[in-house]
Amino acid sequence: MPMLKTYLAVMLGGAVGTGLRMTLAAWCAAKYGEAFPIGTLLVNVLGSLAIGLCAGLLDPEGLARQVVMVGVLGGFTTFSAFSLATLHLLSAGEWVRAGANIVLSVGLCLLAVWLGHIAATAFQAR
Repeated sequence: MPMLKTYLAVMLGGAVGTGLRMTLAAWCAAKYGEAFPIGTLLVNVLGSLAIGLCAGLLDPEGLARQVVMVGVLGGFTTFSAFSLATLHLLSAGEWVRAGANIVLSVGLCLLAVWLGHIAATAFQAR
């Protein structure tokens, strides 16, 4: 029964993350338009920052880590959506925008996860 509770908690976390992703992506699309997938980029960067923080702060064996990292952040981050958005840009002949999306997504997400890890290490040192 404890394993079932873990799965249910992770699934609930996934629902929360998915709702957050949808809300942020819709807000970005309304504010900035849909010519460039800024919402997907922002979600991936924020998700990368958050997963870096959680990896450094949450107990590797704890339920909170599973719920937040697998559930909430798994539902929130959108790398598959990034891939599809990039494919659509390429299919439309938008090579510069597609390239910018790839470079910014990978570069900023790596930077964000690194910064999150540094922040977590500094927080634990206090």
